[in-house]
Amino acid sequence: MTLLMAFCDYLGNCIKDVVSAPRPSSPPVRRITATKDEKENALEYGLPSSHTLNTVCLSGYLLHYVLSYTQYEDASMKFVGLALVCLLVGLIGLGRIYLGMHSLVDIIGGLAVGLVILSFWLTVHQYVDIFVVSGQNVTSFWAALSFLLLFAYPTPELPTPSFEYHTAFNGVAFGIVAGIQQTYHQFHHEAVARIFTPQLTIPTFVGRMLVGIPTILLVKFCSKALAKWILPVVSNTLGIPIKSTSYIPSLNGNGKKSDKIKQSGYSQKLFFFSQQDSFDVDTGIRFIQYAGLAWSVVDLVPSLFSHLSL
Repeated sequence: MTLLMAFCDYLGNCIKDVVSAPRPSSPPVRRITATKDEKENALEYGLPSSHTLNTVCLSGYLLHYVLSYTQYEDASMKFVGLALVCLLVGLIGLGRIYLGMHSLVDIIGGLAVGLVILSFWLTVHQYVDIFVVSGQNVTSFWAALSFLLLFAYPTPELPTPSFEYHTAFNGVAFGIVAGIQQTYHQFHHEAVARIFTPQLTIPTFVGRMLVGIPTILLVKFCSKALAKWILPVVSNTLGIPIKSTSYIPSLNGNGKKSDKIKQSGYSQKLFFFSQQDSFDVDTGIRFIQYAGLAWSVVDLVPSLFSHLSL
């Protein structure tokens, strides 16, 4: 599910920034953005609708997993599951139109792209799982793939936060793969304890939550702080000119996020030499931060559970 989400985010945001189709004009459309995150999301382009695309893929894949895992043969149960997925996708699409975030064309585009991605993923997901669990050179391969995806990203007509979202999901995917590959047979195989069973009681589950969530947040904070310290040192040692649009104010010449600087940061991915004067170190910081977070979820935290007999 996590890798599918990262895949959807990359392809959906790539299409958005390639097409650069604006959201519905406001006014006359009234755009409702109640939170800071919603205001930032509104800076992205409109086609396709990421919410619709992601809902199609994740709910469709979850339905496939439930039906496969439980081996339901009852046609009525399959129909009910499909109807619920369709209802959810329809409500999400209507909600995005109501909020003034998307037009009907954006929703249809998200639905079409989502169905294509879902069909592709249902074809390859088992091969991906097998490779991650038992393949050779998995971590090094995924590190190279992550690095390539940071570079192989289109430059939009105007600055958008889409590349930042992709960088975060890319880091999460790498952290998940690296951790799972190392600890699958200890913590993530099919015979692991499940909640609401004698092997994993409610008090034990609550203990896991109380230990796990603070640990994950701490690792995220430490990963970010460590990256903010190490990457500038490494870049200066190698003679790579860098700048920061948000994380390191001392590397931002005017102390503000100008569109020009931010746009150049998107087009010059970390450590790739180009004709640009400097590279945006925020890309590497964000990637390491979310890679560390994801690794802690699948490797560090389960190891703590094991040591604490949780």
